[in-house]
Amino acid sequence: MIALLLPLLAAVPVMAAALAAMMPWRIVGRLLALAVPVVTAVSGIGLLVHHHAEPVVAAQVGAFVPGVAIPMVSDSFTAIMLVATGVVAAAAILFCDLTGEFTRSRYFAPLVLLLLAGANGALLTGDLFNLFVFVEVMLLPSYALIAMTGGWRRLGVGRLFVVVNLLTSTVLLAGVGFVYASAGAVNLAALAGAASEDGRVAAALGIVVMALCIKAGAVPVHGWLPRAYPGTSAGVMALFSALHTKVALYAVIRIWATAFDLDPAWGRVILVVALITILGGAIASAAPVDAREILAWQMVSGVGVILAALVVASAPGGAIVYMIHHMVTIGALILLVGAAEHLYRSDRLGTLTDLWNRERPLAVLMVIAIAALVGLPPTSGLVGKLEVLSAALDPGTVWGVVTVVVVLLGSLIGLVAMLRLWRGIMWRDAAPGGDAPDGDASGDAAPVRDDDDNAPTRPRIPGRLLVPGGALVAVSVAMFLGYGAVAPEVDRAVGGLVDTAAYVQAVLGGPDALTATTVGGVS
Repeated sequence: MIALLLPLLAAVPVMAAALAAMMPWRIVGRLLALAVPVVTAVSGIGLLVHHHAEPVVAAQVGAFVPGVAIPMVSDSFTAIMLVATGVVAAAAILFCDLTGEFTRSRYFAPLVLLLLAGANGALLTGDLFNLFVFVEVMLLPSYALIAMTGGWRRLGVGRLFVVVNLLTSTVLLAGVGFVYASAGAVNLAALAGAASEDGRVAAALGIVVMALCIKAGAVPVHGWLPRAYPGTSAGVMALFSALHTKVALYAVIRIWATAFDLDPAWGRVILVVALITILGGAIASAAPVDAREILAWQMVSGVGVILAALVVASAPGGAIVYMIHHMVTIGALILLVGAAEHLYRSDRLGTLTDLWNRERPLAVLMVIAIAALVGLPPTSGLVGKLEVLSAALDPGTVWGVVTVVVVLLGSLIGLVAMLRLWRGIMWRDAAPGGDAPDGDASGDAAPVRDDDDNAPTRPRIPGRLLVPGGALVAVSVAMFLGYGAVAPEVDRAVGGLVDTAAYVQAVLGGPDALTATTVGGVS
C-alpha cells in the first residue's frame, strides 16, 4: 500500500500547480505552495518510520514489468532527503510569502509547485532517464522564477543559468543514452555493480556523474552558480540551494553507491575535483562585497566537501550528514541575510552595516548560523565536520589524510570569510559618503540617513521575517542536541547504500529478474 502512494509525491504538486494556475484567487496558490513541502516532509518522516520494518519500497508506475516500468523507489536515504528538502523548501516559500513574492505574479505559486514536483520525482525515481526528465521538470520553472525575481541583474544571470543548464542537460541525456547502449538498461537496480564489471558502463556513467557535478556547482564548471543564484531574490535562492544542487548530489551518491559499489578506484578524479572545489569556493568567498554572493561561494565549497566525503570513504555516512547540515545552514543564512536585505534594500557589506546595534535578534541568529557553517558547537556543523573527518580517516589511506587537511584548511578560510561578513554587516559603522546600494529595477532606494551624523536610521526588521531563517537555525541546533536520534536513521540509510540487495529485490523482484534484465547488457 505504501509503495502505491509514492508516485503521489510527484503527481500531487503537479496537480496543485495546475489548480493554482487556474484559480483566480492567489490565496489558493499561496496555501498550496506552503502545504506541499510540509506534506513532503511529513511523508518523509512516515517513510522513515516505515523503513524500520521494510527497508525499501518500490512502485512500478504504469503496471509494466520490473525493469521496464518507471520505478518510484524509497529507502531510508530517500526518506531523509524528502524530510530535509521539505523543511528547507517550506522555510524558503514562507519567506517568499512574507516578502510579497506571491503578490508580484499569479504564476509564482504554480512555478514553485512544479519545482517541488521535479525535486520529489528526482529523489524517488530509480531510473536514469526519468531522473533526467524530473531534473528538467525542476529547471523549466526555475528559468521563469529567475526572470521574475531578484534585482536588475536577474536577466543577465538568467541567460547564464539557462545556457549552462541546457548544455549540461544535453550532456546528461547523452550520458544516459551511452549507459543504455553499453548496459542495455537505465534502471539503477539493473545497473547494480555494473560499473565495476564493465569499463564501458563505467565510462558512460562517468558522463552522467560529470553532468550532475556541473549541475551541483563543482569545479571547473562552477562559476555560474555564485553569479546566478545571488541574482534572484533571497527566498528563491534559498529554494534553489535546497533543491537544485542537493538533488544533483543525491543522484551522484545514489549512482556511486549502486552502480560503482563505492569503489574508490573509480573516485580519484572526482576526489581531486572535490578537493579543488573545497579550496576554490572557500578562497573565493573571502573576496565578494555582497553577502549572498559570499554565501553562494560557500555553497560551492560545501559541494566539494560532500563529494570528497563520498568518494574517499568506505561508506557515504559523512556525505549524507554534511549534505543535510549544509542544506539547513546555508538556507538559514540566506534567509537571515534576505530579511535584512528586504528592509535595507541591499546586501552589500559597505551599506548593510552596524546591524549588531540595530537588529540584535537577527545578529544572534546569524552568530549561531555562522557557527554552524564553520563547524562549531552547539550546531549541526560540528556533527557534520566530525562525520566527514571520521569518514575520510577510516580507510587509513594517504588520500584520506589529504582530504582531512583540505577540509580543515577550507574551514579555516571559510571562517575568515565569515568573520569578514560578520564585521562588514554587524560591527562596521557606515562611513560618511559611503557607497549607496545598487537597488533594483523597481527603483527601491537606500535607507534614509540622519542628516546630523550621517548614521543610518533605526528601523527594525519585522520579527515575522526572521521566523523562516530562525526555524532553520533551530533545526541545526536540534540536529546537534538530538543527534542520538538522527544517527540511527543515517546508519540505516548507509546500510541500504552499501548493501544494495534489498534495493535490487524491491525494484526488480529478485535475482531472477535482475539476470533477465541485464542479460543483454552487462551480464
